[in-house]
Formats: sequence, structure tokens, C-alpha cells
Amino acid sequence: MGIVNATPDSFSDGGQYDPIEQAERLIAEGADLLDIGGESTRPGSLPVPVDEELRRVIPVIQSLARQTSIPISVDTSKVEVARQALDAGAVIINDVTGFADRELRELARQSQAGLIVMHMQGTPATMQIQPHYENVVTDIRQFLESRCRELLDLGIDREQISIDPGIGFGKTVEQNMELLANLNRVTDGLLRDRPLTLGVSRKGLISKVCGRSGTQDPIPNRVAGSLAIASLAMVHRTAQILRVHDVQATRDVISIHQAWKSATLTMNES
Repeated sequence: MGIVNATPDSFSDGGQYDPIEQAERLIAEGADLLDIGGESTRPGSLPVPVDEELRRVIPVIQSLARQTSIPISVDTSKVEVARQALDAGAVIINDVTGFADRELRELARQSQAGLIVMHMQGTPATMQIQPHYENVVTDIRQFLESRCRELLDLGIDREQISIDPGIGFGKTVEQNMELLANLNRVTDGLLRDRPLTLGVSRKGLISKVCGRSGTQDPIPNRVAGSLAIASLAMVHRTAQILRVHDVQATRDVISIHQAWKSATLTMNES
């Protein structure tokens, strides 16, 4: 899933490119999905007005929907933005609040759109202020399971749903790493057959794990760590959708992993 930030203030690349040109570049690099967002959810960020978010994302989605058959996701928590995005050609709603808004749930039911249900503790403005869990893996699995049960009870088909543990959204570095090491436990129980979306690309935890300051470390320094996590997710088969900025590099990781696996199987059979 290639990330397209139609925002001037995204933590990774805000205002650095034309969103339509960036989407075209990610398609050429091998993206299977595109995720279009018009509101930054970086730590400490504040909401933008609905009209501004619509101005940022709807023309981009309309243009891309005319150009490509690749599924388009809208990254929003606002029901009106999601509604107009679906009308413009999006087919997935990616909501960092995990569909807390009941109107958004009803829109999902009526539209039969794909859903990415994410966990976040607090709001982007507050989420990194002393996040706390009794057990981070169990607490997040229980939240996602409860929310998905509510969606299923509403009449939403389970085939519409992907889950996202929300790496970096209201978690310390240690909590993030515990989650990453136990992603297979997040999809236990009701969530067992649901694809897991993993968004770790270029996040500040990579700098911190590598012993650098997350606020001062240049974004390009985080790419290698992003690819390492993608590789581990492939090896351990713990994520089915990788939400990334660097599509070509991540595609290379996937290609090498698949070739390695194929060669191993061939050797075992001979």
C-alpha cells in the first residue's frame, strides 16, 4: 500500500511533492493499493476542517480513479470526507480511530467498502503523553476484536475488514516493539482470518531503536529500518498489507523473500 500524503505537514514528506505525481510514481514502482490522506496524524497534530480535507483529497482521488484500476483507500476519520471519497472512486476507508464514529460505520455498511480498523490510544494531539496498557498485545487485540464484532453485528461482511495495530499511535518504543514481535497474537480469535495492515514506514521509533533522536534524525535514515521490519513481517508471515512510503525498495524486499522461499522449497523437494 503506497502512502500518498496530500498534506503540507506530514511527518515524512509533507508538501514535498504533487500528490497525483507521487501516486503515479508509486504505481510505477509496484504499489498494489494507494492510501490517500489529507490530514496529518503525526504525534501532536491537530484536526483540519472538513472543507480543507475535502479540498486536499477529492481531486486527487477523482484523477487517480480515472487513470488506474488499482484500489484507492481514503485515510480519514470524517464521515463526509469518506462519503465524497467513495463517490470519487475510493473503495477502502482507512480510519485511525477504528471506526469510533457510528455514522462512519453505517456508511461502511451501506457502501460495502473495504475497511482498515486501526487502534489508537487517545488522539494524535495527546496519544504520546504517557501511553499505558495492562498488556499491550492483549489490550489491542481485545479492542480490535470488540470493534470488529460491533461492525459484524451491524451487518458488515468480515471479508471487508482488515485490522491495524496502530504502531506509533499511543505507544512507547518498547510497546511498539512488543507489538511487532507478537503480531501473530493480535490476530487470534475472532480476528484469525483477517488480514493485518502494518504501517511502520519511516516512523520515529526506528530512529530511537537505532539510538538516534527521532525528532532530529533525517527521514532518509529511517528507510533501512523500515525495510528491516517489512522483511521480518514477510519472514514471519505476520502482515498481509504493508503500508509504506518507499514502494520500490519494499517491493525488492518482497521479491527477494519470495525468491529465497522458492529456492528453499526447491532444495527441500530435490
